[in-house]
Amino acid sequence: MSHPLSLLQQRHSVPSRQLGEPGPDAATLQALLEAAIRVPDHGKLEPFRLILLQGDAKLAFGARLAELSLRVNPHMADAKREKDRTRYDFAPLVVAVIARIDASSTVPVIEQQLSAGCVAYNLLLGAGALGFGAQWLTGWAAYNREAAAILGLADNEQVIGFVHIGTPQIDVPDRERPVLANLVSTWTP
Repeated sequence: MSHPLSLLQQRHSVPSRQLGEPGPDAATLQALLEAAIRVPDHGKLEPFRLILLQGDAKLAFGARLAELSLRVNPHMADAKREKDRTRYDFAPLVVAVIARIDASSTVPVIEQQLSAGCVAYNLLLGAGALGFGAQWLTGWAAYNREAAAILGLADNEQVIGFVHIGTPQIDVPDRERPVLANLVSTWTP
C-alpha cells in the first residue's frame, strides 16, 4: 500500500512539449473534470469555468495567438514567436481554467481567483493520479485582453492558466525541491 501522501510527494510537471497521445478518453476526462471542480468555494460562487482545447481547435487557437503576438510585440524574436505558435501542438488536451469574478460579492476577488487556481491544481493532481502528465502554463496570453477575446471571455473573466494534459513522451526527472525548514516558522504571541 502506498503512503497516503505519495501523490503529492511525487507530483511534478511534465513540460508541455513532452506530452503526447493518448490523452484522456471521454469518460476519463469527465471524471477528471468532475474531480477538479471540487474546490474550496467561499460563498458557493462557482468563480471558475473550463474551456477545452483539443484537436484542430487547439491548433487554431495557437495560430491565432501567434497572429496576435505580431501586434502585441512586433519585436519578439522569431524563435520565441515560433515557440508561441506551436505551444498548443503537443499535448492532446489543453484546459483553459477561467476565473469568473463576481465584483458585487462580499467574497474578496483573491479568494475567487484562488478557487479557480485550485481547479487548475486539481487538474494537475488528477492527471497524475490517472497516469497522465500535465503542466500548468500562463505566458503573455493569459494576461492579454485580446487573447481573452479569442477565448470569448467576458469582462469579468480572466485566464488562470492553461493546463496541458497528455502522456509523457520521456521520463522527466524531478527538480530539486525547497527545504521545508527554510519555509516554516511557528508564530508565538
